[in-house]
Amino acid sequence: MTIQKAMTELRKGNFVLVYDGDDREGEADLIMAAKFITPEKIETMRKDGGGLICAAINKQKADEIGLPFFTDLVESGNSNLVKMSCRKTAYGDKPAFSIPINHNGVYTGITDKDRALTLTRLNEVITKKIKSFTKEFYTPGHIFLLIGRGLKNRRGHTELALELGKQANFEVMVLCEMLGKKNALSKNDAKKYAKNHGLVFIEGKEIG
Repeated sequence: MTIQKAMTELRKGNFVLVYDGDDREGEADLIMAAKFITPEKIETMRKDGGGLICAAINKQKADEIGLPFFTDLVESGNSNLVKMSCRKTAYGDKPAFSIPINHNGVYTGITDKDRALTLTRLNEVITKKIKSFTKEFYTPGHIFLLIGRGLKNRRGHTELALELGKQANFEVMVLCEMLGKKNALSKNDAKKYAKNHGLVFIEGKEIG
């Protein structure tokens, strides 16, 4: 029932709060479909979430673009950077990060309006005209791209968000970690936030 409610809310353009699991990051992310992003939604994410605002796409779409994982990009270049490459996180996963981008139409790229534009155009490019990706965006930018490896290979927020998006018929998902005063927002506090704001709270183990 919870997953059905989550998909209903995503289709309405609302946030869903996804907690990955006690045995993983132990973090909750604000997640929504990029199709419905607005400057106001960006403001909510940076004020109430506080973490990085990222956009997730699946591996198939990334391959069509020729979009690499950031670790692969680092390891193919400068030898000093190879030494810095993160092959495995503290919680045991390979990072999902790819390159950070801005759309050509932004000014600085960091404002709510600029980031909303980048995400809106990213959704349109991924869903309609993927060949224009390299013409419309540049790097480095202020929206971090994430590439999903599929739930069978990884059960991070990237894959969990993409699975919810897939079931709700969305290809590009927006994520932002929720932070507390010193650490990630606790599970209980994330639940309270969801209840106070009328959001669906769903755990990673419920998705799949």
